[in-house]
Amino acid sequence: MNETRRNSGPFRVGDRVQLTGPKGRMNTITLEPGKLFHSHRGVLEHDAIIGLPDGSVVVNNAGVEHLALRPLLTDFVMSMPRGAAIVYPKDAAQILALADIFPGATVVEAGVGSGALSLWLLRAIGPEGRLLSFERRDEFADVARGNAATFLGGDPENWTLTVGDLQDALPAAVEPGSVDRVVLDMLAPWETLDAVTTALKPGGVVICYVATVTQLSRVAEAIRASGHYTHPQSNETMVRGWHVEGLAVRPDHRMIAHTGFLITARRLAPDTVLPELKRRPSKSDYSDEDVEAWTPGALGERQSSPKSLRKRMREAAASAELARGRDADHDSVSDSPEPDEDTSGVR
Repeated sequence: MNETRRNSGPFRVGDRVQLTGPKGRMNTITLEPGKLFHSHRGVLEHDAIIGLPDGSVVVNNAGVEHLALRPLLTDFVMSMPRGAAIVYPKDAAQILALADIFPGATVVEAGVGSGALSLWLLRAIGPEGRLLSFERRDEFADVARGNAATFLGGDPENWTLTVGDLQDALPAAVEPGSVDRVVLDMLAPWETLDAVTTALKPGGVVICYVATVTQLSRVAEAIRASGHYTHPQSNETMVRGWHVEGLAVRPDHRMIAHTGFLITARRLAPDTVLPELKRRPSKSDYSDEDVEAWTPGALGERQSSPKSLRKRMREAAASAELARGRDADHDSVSDSPEPDEDTSGVR
């Protein structure tokens, strides 16, 4: 895996390319020899793109111009095949910042979904870091593996993806007190706190991504009740774009508002008792019955249809196979400059 090489140089077979038309409409394709990109405004040959430098303009058979760029990671995760809902880039950026994900860190992630957050974490920890991901569903894990291989050009050596429940699989995967950060994107993160607490180093960070206020309340109270963490901090992130053109400067009519809540806490040293906050409590007394009433045990989980999942798995596997083959072909070629007269891949 060489992400630097994947992100530079001329377009190659197996690369994903983002095409932007004259009206700003974007389409993402995977380059294959002899293939065609069809739109209602004409046909564009993949061969016309292969060999061109990043940021080129190509013209289809109807004379319509398209800007060709390699997708940024933000673009890729928004267009890749999905087995489950993804963590949006705005939330992924906050997770990297709030959890202080650093190069060389050992990070545990659960669940994986379609692999969007895994890609951000792999980039942040670098080749010296280690990412251990856990996913309960085989089909989601397959989609995530395919997406990672497609974007990175191969299977990351520092990424382990385990199918199973975190609380059962984590103790066998890591030594106690050896994990720097834990990222939980799951339905009931409070159920995994015992295993997470054992795995985290003192001072380590746990961050949970939850969708509803009921989940947020329950995980916050579980963190407090454990006695092993600092007081949890909660927030959500909203992004509002702006239209800026000449003197027409105004907020966009649409914005990316609520997608989920983030709640973070840090692991205390063993046998440490956290000092109580010096502030008046506000209706904080509750019982187990109150918690269950506030957070029903049967939280609804949106399910993808088997047919849809099979389609996403095929798409992810096909693009991953192209990426792996592209990388293997590149490695077999000498690093010496190509002859000037060889322009077979350029139009």
